Amino acid sequence: MTSSSTSQETSAPVIVVPYDASWPSKFESEKQALSLALAPWLAGPIEHVGSTAVPGLAAKPVIDIMVAVESLDASRPAIPAAEALGYLYWPYKADVMHWFCKPSDAHRTHHLHLVPYGSALWRARLGFRDALRANARLAQEYAQLKLDMANKYRHDREAYTQSKTGFVQQVLESLGSPV
Repeated sequence: MTSSSTSQETSAPVIVVPYDASWPSKFESEKQALSLALAPWLAGPIEHVGSTAVPGLAAKPVIDIMVAVESLDASRPAIPAAEALGYLYWPYKADVMHWFCKPSDAHRTHHLHLVPYGSALWRARLGFRDALRANARLAQEYAQLKLDMANKYRHDREAYTQSKTGFVQQVLESLGSPV
């Protein structure tokens, strides 16, 4: 199913929960299915990104998966292949990625991002994840921000996401790779 908009009325609230040790295995399980279904379009690794990829970090319980593709145009045929695995395509930030959620917009357990390998977005997502993995103080600071913003924007996912942008940009700039 392809859709072009989300409905705040039907969306689940933004809730940040303590780290769950099952998140890496949930990623690995999904990675196996994606490796097979998206094999013709893979141009690099399938990466666990986002907060669930950082051990010990509080997060929304949504597994973020980034798949390396050659280009957005070349990977357009991968959209139906991902949909066959239960992912819903949304033209969110369509200039830099193909974005999906699963099983529904209202209840998300997975986000899938098809991103050109080596692109600025690819490098930024990995750089931010790796910075949080390497620096417990930074991860704790980010966790507190996420908890505060989840309370403030409980029913507005986009505002929640945007409210973290400054922090993410600061981290990336400190790494020498602004987005």
